[in-house]
Amino acid sequence: MQKAYLILENGTIFEGKSFGAQGEVIGEIVFTTAMTGYLETLTDPSYYGQIVVQTFPLIGNYGVIPEDFESKFPHVKAYIVRDWCQEPSNFRCEGDLDTFLKQHNIVGLYGIDTRALTKIVRESGVMNGKIVTEGSGIGLDDLKSYTITDAVKNTTCEEEQVFKPEGEIKRKVCLFDFGAKDNIRRELVKRGCEVTVLPAYTKTERVMELDPDGIMLSNGPGDPAENVEIIEELKKLAEEKIPTFGICLGHQLLALSQGGKTEKLKYGHRGANQPATEVETGRVFITSQNHGYAVINDSMSDNAKIAFVNANDGTCEGITYTNMPAFSVQFHPEACGGPLDTGFLFDKFIKLIDDNK
Repeated sequence: MQKAYLILENGTIFEGKSFGAQGEVIGEIVFTTAMTGYLETLTDPSYYGQIVVQTFPLIGNYGVIPEDFESKFPHVKAYIVRDWCQEPSNFRCEGDLDTFLKQHNIVGLYGIDTRALTKIVRESGVMNGKIVTEGSGIGLDDLKSYTITDAVKNTTCEEEQVFKPEGEIKRKVCLFDFGAKDNIRRELVKRGCEVTVLPAYTKTERVMELDPDGIMLSNGPGDPAENVEIIEELKKLAEEKIPTFGICLGHQLLALSQGGKTEKLKYGHRGANQPATEVETGRVFITSQNHGYAVINDSMSDNAKIAFVNANDGTCEGITYTNMPAFSVQFHPEACGGPLDTGFLFDKFIKLIDDNK
């Protein structure tokens, strides 16, 4: 395998080997602590513009399984692992990770000390990185200037799509696609919802024409405050008092539309083992998370109650609104491959819809 190097914004260099697509790439370095679900990570649109580091050392052992994808193709800028499995074994396997990355032009790097890299990001904070192959020039100017922009615009769908349950249609839900994971839609459909997936910039007038029973605000990538147009539209939509459930970026955008503020975290929460405490009961749930920004706890007005906080750092993990039938969470109750502790929140959304009919 060809030698390749990761150059960090602070000047640190890691030597490894290349797999997947060949080439140079710049992105924001983030890490995820998930021990499984690498296919869901690769195809999660929330990783747009980022170079993802897997802290779990062995990746690719169950191969490529298209049924597990969260979108049609990968959205990561590049992929870094300690070791990758060249001969996967699983009865559902339809290919190997190296071939998959090559097919989608995703640069991969393996054989570096991912533990040391993770410690740098934890201690110094998220920073940009550049992967280069042997013989390439090493320059830091373009590295330091890199920033993720237009993330939602580059991951949302281009036109409306309708998904129907196999049986009776019990409710109609509009799902705003800010870079949505497919499993959000699957969770709604299996609960008897006809789901109309809407492009991120859909106007309130169009939503009202569709006459939905509920509104779902999806996850997505990038800085939430960048989406000024969407925030203003959500402010209008909130006045219609339609039952609403927001996840991750959808949670942040709804908070911004209600006067809240967001901030960038030092290194974010990414993994399948993040503890979230329910404020009312004190119960702790193990959750899947993938976010680099958070709603500032004390920025919300009186019409918003903090419902969940992160048990590690106390940041906002959920909000319940008192001026409208709406709630949101920062974590992922639709998570595949798990944990499934908070899947009941979809049932809570269904009840909210039925109670408001």
